[in-house]
Amino acid sequence: MPDFTREQQHGGRVAGVDEVGRGPLAGPVVAAAVVFGAGVPDDLAAVIDDSKKLKPAVREAIAARLPDVPGIEIGLGAASATEIDTLNIHHAAHLAMQRAVARLPRLPDYVLVDGNKLPSFGCSAEAIVGGDRLSLSIAAASIMAKVVRDRIMARLDVRWPAYGWERNAGYGTVVHREALSSVGVTPHHRKTFGTVRRQIEHLAMEGRA
Repeated sequence: MPDFTREQQHGGRVAGVDEVGRGPLAGPVVAAAVVFGAGVPDDLAAVIDDSKKLKPAVREAIAARLPDVPGIEIGLGAASATEIDTLNIHHAAHLAMQRAVARLPRLPDYVLVDGNKLPSFGCSAEAIVGGDRLSLSIAAASIMAKVVRDRIMARLDVRWPAYGWERNAGYGTVVHREALSSVGVTPHHRKTFGTVRRQIEHLAMEGRA
């Protein structure tokens, strides 16, 4: 389980940053930055974990509670499918992280990032592989980013229901791939991703692109 050791070691306002949505065929990549300015309540610390390990209902419950934690600061950022195609997913994810940190009330003293690469934040920062399993701030950021992105995909699903985005969050499930073949590519698809790119090429060959 993650703990607050790294944040306490650095002192000051330490932001945990994480992103979700690198792998899907559609939708934005979303990042969150979380600063626990007055620490983490014990009962909340006991349930915060890497968002991938938590059931959706648990993630939603934690995300609903986080804004009410005394001293907390939360920043959210995203990069669109168009930006992903323009920049590539790696740089787009870093852009989303930078936007999340920029939307905090003020620049933190230190940033902890899940992963092995660091974007520039304008302050000292550290990349931690598996950080969402080690740092409570990063884990909380992973939960916020996941909940927000899932909500975005659910809203997009209302307009584009064939792809099953409310259930698959844009990942390449069978339903999603079948809809790509039968319905085609939407403005929210990542056109540089292999599966989508091949479908665009196929439709072009058929004169349907």
